[in-house]
Amino acid sequence: MAQQEQPTLLIDADLRKPTSHYTFERRNLQGLTTVLSEQTTFEEAIQQTDIAHLDLLTSGPIPPNPAELLGSRRMNALLEEAQTEYTHVIIDTPPVLAVTDAQVLANQCDGTILVAASGKTEKEEAEKAKELLDAANGNILGVVLNQREKRQGHYYYYYGGK
Repeated sequence: MAQQEQPTLLIDADLRKPTSHYTFERRNLQGLTTVLSEQTTFEEAIQQTDIAHLDLLTSGPIPPNPAELLGSRRMNALLEEAQTEYTHVIIDTPPVLAVTDAQVLANQCDGTILVAASGKTEKEEAEKAKELLDAANGNILGVVLNQREKRQGHYYYYYGGK
């Protein structure tokens, strides 16, 4: 989306084990938690990345009450503000089966994408995750399969591997 020159914001809403600040080599002293607890403003917490048109809202310091913060009216207001400034807002959450955070946010988003690890995520786990997102009134757009082993001789761009 950012590569198509559309203003995009990535929000790290994994308030238990955040990683986006490592991925983008940014500081995590302020972010989502400091905005939600009104210690800083949304504008102050946004960080630019090295990717054009992609901004980052890191998680901020790990709070004692992640699900409560994510389900707050302040979170809803933050998402509304983000949508006025960005064409796309992507929220990275913890795994659906681990904690309720993804479910709490699912009905506040236009769509949800389930991420599964090839060879690791069991079919029953994926089905349970889908059920939980459905129960939370999440609009499931699709699934991304990560960690798929690439085999020589297969054309993954247009055709699936065996």
